[in-house]
Amino acid sequence: MGHSGSKRAPRTADQILGGWLGRVAGNMLGKPIERGDVWTRDRIDRYLRRADALPLTDYLPALEPPPDPVEFELRPEWQECVRGRIHGSARDDDIDYTVLGLHLLETHGFGFTTEQVGEMWLLRLPYLQTFTAERAAYRNLAAGVRPPLTATVDNPYQEWIGALIRADIHGWVSPGDPSRAAAMARRDAVLSHTGNGVYGAMWAAALIAAAFTADGPRTAVEAALDRIPPRCRLARMVRRAASLYDAGVTWQAALDQLERETSGLPWIHTVPNAAVLTAGLLYGAGDFTATITLTVRGGLDTDSNGATAGSVAGVLCGAAAVPPQWTEPLEDRIRSAVFGFDAARISDLAARTHRLAIRD
Repeated sequence: MGHSGSKRAPRTADQILGGWLGRVAGNMLGKPIERGDVWTRDRIDRYLRRADALPLTDYLPALEPPPDPVEFELRPEWQECVRGRIHGSARDDDIDYTVLGLHLLETHGFGFTTEQVGEMWLLRLPYLQTFTAERAAYRNLAAGVRPPLTATVDNPYQEWIGALIRADIHGWVSPGDPSRAAAMARRDAVLSHTGNGVYGAMWAAALIAAAFTADGPRTAVEAALDRIPPRCRLARMVRRAASLYDAGVTWQAALDQLERETSGLPWIHTVPNAAVLTAGLLYGAGDFTATITLTVRGGLDTDSNGATAGSVAGVLCGAAAVPPQWTEPLEDRIRSAVFGFDAARISDLAARTHRLAIRD
């Protein structure tokens, strides 16, 4: 569904830039507290209250010196990610895979194979910048294992969130076409994931593609559900989050309920994170700041969820409507471990993405 030459082309370019900026900003917002087993919702809000930062409307403030360095210990990278200290984005795998996905599509087109995804990892991505399922798949690739066995050999992380965080690019290049976005994300995801791990990537890509033409997050969430098996656990939890929202339950009470229903799953598992993300999108109601701050305050994999929420919200509102406190500190620049892309300009990456989106 290209929009080349149509009145929608400038709007689509602005939405893709919004998606890139939103992804980077949301990632940076969640990065200092990305440790879901320690940084619970309660602890995050205690920290924000101590910093007099509720409601949260900007990047995380730093408490210096921290009142309790054990209780409120931020991740080591916090100094690059807190309010007043951000000069361009910090390096993060959530952004590396987006960059790598762009390079994949520029190199191989929309008909890329899962094998080509694996080759691209080996060529462009340092092994020690991969984690959980991606590291297992990388190790398998290096040992000569071929997809889809790369996802299942000695890989206990097959349903974790790694494939979902790689999905944005497939949504951005498929504006208004969730079906194509989901199909592309699936080919990428099966390198390292199975089951709900793959469905999470398909759902996220479809969600972002749907956001280009949806009248709000509720419509986009519904359209994305159409692209995954209706009885899978991921679909059931996304529908549950939507039903709590529709019933007028408060955000806090909804997250309490979703947490009970996903208890026992690891904090990096796709299913509980998709529930937190869905709640952030719906209760954020299309407002960029509310969407990413509620999502990050929801806990679990905060930087990954913040990034995806920012991507969806950025597409919904467009770059021009993303508030400047989120974009100005990024200085139109990312750090990346992907060979050849460090210090790339966000605006350039977005323009390259837009060229792909209208190429069909």
